[in-house]
Amino acid sequence: MVEGAMSHMAVSRPAIVPGEIAVQGVSKSYGALHLRKEVVHDCSFTIERAKLTVMVGPSGCGKSTLTRLLAGFEQPTRGKILLDGAPIAGPNRDRLVLFQETALFPWMTTWENILYGPRARGELTRESIAFAEFLLAKVGLHDFRDKYPGQLSGGMQRRAELARAMVNNPKVMILDEPFRGLDAMTRELMWEYYARLYEENRRTNFFVTTDIDEAVFLADRMLVMCNSPTQVRAVIEVDLPRPRKFADLVENDRANDIKKQALSILHAEAMRSFSRGSKAAADFVEAYLKRASHQ
Repeated sequence: MVEGAMSHMAVSRPAIVPGEIAVQGVSKSYGALHLRKEVVHDCSFTIERAKLTVMVGPSGCGKSTLTRLLAGFEQPTRGKILLDGAPIAGPNRDRLVLFQETALFPWMTTWENILYGPRARGELTRESIAFAEFLLAKVGLHDFRDKYPGQLSGGMQRRAELARAMVNNPKVMILDEPFRGLDAMTRELMWEYYARLYEENRRTNFFVTTDIDEAVFLADRMLVMCNSPTQVRAVIEVDLPRPRKFADLVENDRANDIKKQALSILHAEAMRSFSRGSKAAADFVEAYLKRASHQ
């Protein structure tokens, strides 16, 4: 019975139409004129269609500001951001964001949270319900459908949020350090889980992180950012075969070469900012030195 239902639900899945985002000469400043602070400076890059693009950089460099700009929550001070050639004017279901903190509604069950988007739009059809059932099983939460967020582990909450975003079938998924608060073991399991979901559907994904291991494991393309005001310091093609398992990458020579290349750029940027008294850069240098001592 379950197999037959799952087969029917698989047929009900909507077609994935991956989008492409072009960031062109974008700058973003905050504050009054005499106290104005530029957080993003003349930044240009492309989030390529059907690829997993990872942006990596030190905490506080401006990555989350770029995330808000891509989502349409804020507008650039200068430059433009295009989705499939059309300007991004505000938030839209074609771009959905997973933030660092959980955004699940605590008064709703897992199932109610996943169905929130279709219900809010008045699109609670038999097809959307079947797709939600498929996603509930896909993220391994079928037995937790009636549980509330407070009854779920951190990893389960993240999986529920992935399903809640995917049920809306966005053109681009934007993830801002979604696994940051998880313990090390759960975080690595979530990397593999999320990578499998991406490899199955090939939706356009933009993933932000401060963790170089996370970036190398997940990325098709890596954008290495400089410190605030941020812009792209380097673009690295991560030409590692998929599917990937974290254990397989630990001793992979190409993965280690990519990691060293990215770390050397980030280290240089952090040292440059550290010389100007940046606390974020000091934290990054300390983390870098700890990683280097274990290699």
